Amino acid sequence: MTGRESAETVDAQHHQTPMGRLAEVLRRDTVGGFLLLGAALLALVWANSPWSDGYEALGGTQVGADVFGLHLDLSLSAWAADGLLAIFFFVVGLELKREFVAGDLRDPRRAALPVAAAVGGMMVPAALFIAVTYRQGADAMQGWAIPAATDIAFAIAILAVVATHLPVALRTFLLTLAVVDDLLAITIIAVFYSDSIDLTFLGLAVIPLVLFAILVQRRITSWWLLVPLAGLTWTFVHESGVHATVAGVLLGFTVPVLRAGTTGDRDDGPGLAERFEHTIRPLSSGVAVPVFAFFAAGVAFGGVGGLVSALQEPVAMGIVAGLVIGKVVGIFGTTWLVASVTPASLDSSLKWVDVIGAAMLAGIGFTVSLLIGELAFAGDPDRQEYVKVGVLFGSVVSATLATVLLRSRNRHYRRQHEHEVRDRSALSVE
Repeated sequence: MTGRESAETVDAQHHQTPMGRLAEVLRRDTVGGFLLLGAALLALVWANSPWSDGYEALGGTQVGADVFGLHLDLSLSAWAADGLLAIFFFVVGLELKREFVAGDLRDPRRAALPVAAAVGGMMVPAALFIAVTYRQGADAMQGWAIPAATDIAFAIAILAVVATHLPVALRTFLLTLAVVDDLLAITIIAVFYSDSIDLTFLGLAVIPLVLFAILVQRRITSWWLLVPLAGLTWTFVHESGVHATVAGVLLGFTVPVLRAGTTGDRDDGPGLAERFEHTIRPLSSGVAVPVFAFFAAGVAFGGVGGLVSALQEPVAMGIVAGLVIGKVVGIFGTTWLVASVTPASLDSSLKWVDVIGAAMLAGIGFTVSLLIGELAFAGDPDRQEYVKVGVLFGSVVSATLATVLLRSRNRHYRRQHEHEVRDRSALSVE
């Protein structure tokens, strides 16, 4: 990614240190995806082993204390979902702002198709989930947004593995779609899955948030000033009843994208948002997301029979249908419809079958889907287990189908590239 590459020059002097080299490795899309997968597999193995009680005990271990009336005595799994995942959402907030200010979402003509695809890719899975679970009553339908989310880290990681010759426009389409999907998911969490709002704490959260914004707008980046303000913002949002990850997004939105005194041209170098993203991404992809996945993905199947039985539950069925079928129908159908009735058009380097591949990748819900599942069924541990089974199974099926299709398309584009190289060589000889 061009922006990320330019940001690398900012801290090139640190790359020779062991920590610098480790951070550089963790910035790679594929590495983050493998760590996420590894953490989830470890959780599944442990949760289905004879030592499963230890896994449950670890996740339930209380850490912290009530300080000045603030409820900060949370379990490790809650700290992962509310605390560490806020780091991930801070990076998401930085990416969103960059896309709106200096990226593809700045140009309505280029953004029209992926934005429409993101909307369709959330509405159809949600509708499918409701259709499957409506006989179970309103309590079951609370999970309608679970299959609507896309795991941007996992999707981009898989694309990075298979996309040696796929058009760059496909990654741009998927990334823009996923960024808009994240924005919609954040909105859904804030509006539909937050507890009763405490306006006093919400008002208090504005104070450190504004101070944080003033400092970053003035390009003051001292960590001993910004980190405490970010921590206070998170704490007050957490106490307000709004899900604490929203604090990460709000903090990310305050960071300026363009360099001071410039037009924002890429040649001017990275802006503050890009520098922050470059610095914090290793912590997000290497620690925050894998640790959350470890605590969120551990579900005891009870053998193959237990897995089959869990997949027959309406909640799990609705999630699998939404991720595997709903995402493809919603994204491809909406993209085709908008391209048919408006001036917006697919990039000339892409074919419609490539869009189907991207839609299959978007069916990897994982991180945000698991988070929404925890929020939707906070008081129903049985359904939380069905959510994990549905999200994991649906994500694996979507990832597998996408890999098969995109590897086939990659071979097609590789052969096309080889033909073009041979043709150019023949012309140069003549």
